Amino acid sequence: MSGAGGTVTGPGAVLPRPFFAGPALEVAQRLLGCVIEHQTAEGIVGVMLTEVEAYEGESDPASHAYRGRSQRNAVMFGPPGHAYVYFTYGMHFCVNLVCMPPGTASAVLLRAGRVVEGAELAASRRAVAGPGGRDLARGPARLCQALAIARGQNGSDVCDPASPLRVRAGTAAGTVPDISQGPRVGVNGAADWPWRFWLAGDPTVSAYRPHVPRRRGRAAPAAAPHAAGRTAARTAARTAGRTDGRTDGRTAARTDGRTDGRTAGDPESVTARPGGDDTMQR
Repeated sequence: MSGAGGTVTGPGAVLPRPFFAGPALEVAQRLLGCVIEHQTAEGIVGVMLTEVEAYEGESDPASHAYRGRSQRNAVMFGPPGHAYVYFTYGMHFCVNLVCMPPGTASAVLLRAGRVVEGAELAASRRAVAGPGGRDLARGPARLCQALAIARGQNGSDVCDPASPLRVRAGTAAGTVPDISQGPRVGVNGAADWPWRFWLAGDPTVSAYRPHVPRRRGRAAPAAAPHAAGRTAARTAARTAGRTDGRTDGRTAARTDGRTDGRTAGDPESVTARPGGDDTMQR
């Protein structure tokens, strides 16, 4: 396998840093067939990459780095060959591999792959494996789950053979895979750019889905004039104290602590919303 600048990498060898020194559009295609592996206390899982997407930083409206450097995307502006891991939708992690020299943000999102080592361990981390283990790493969030990649792996040097998270050259040295390309999945900026690459015909490649704008809640319909009148009348009655006595009864019950549990202290009265960033460089 040839990397940037003519670097030759033997099958199974950890990819050297020059491999990642070029633009993401070039590195993305070279990564197909390579294996990302993660060694943890539980064991090792390896995934052969079958689908990736390129993101070209400040020139790419779909990239996290489009508006410049931030605390969140700082790894993208660092040296090539490092993992950029981010949290999305308040529940999932996704992993990218940084390209280009320091100061230029460019990265490849790892979208899908085939588990080639540690299948049992990967399956224990995933609720659904699919036929023949097809779904273990089919999609960027599933891939991270199978590999146990989370926030702690952000900034990992995947070119260091001693790193728990590393990327190895594919075993089929000298072969040129049949690569397809098309639009990236679920992005609303530059949605038609064909910067998604995958191994043609591989069953672990994820399904294409275009971006779907989020629907905002509808405003409540205005009350009819006669209904509004009845509401105002009831409000005036309560203010004047002309209720049927139920108000005083409820007040007394609360004072005595004899409510039915639907108070501010009841967990059912609190709606919990998941946190985290829901902006996704897919």
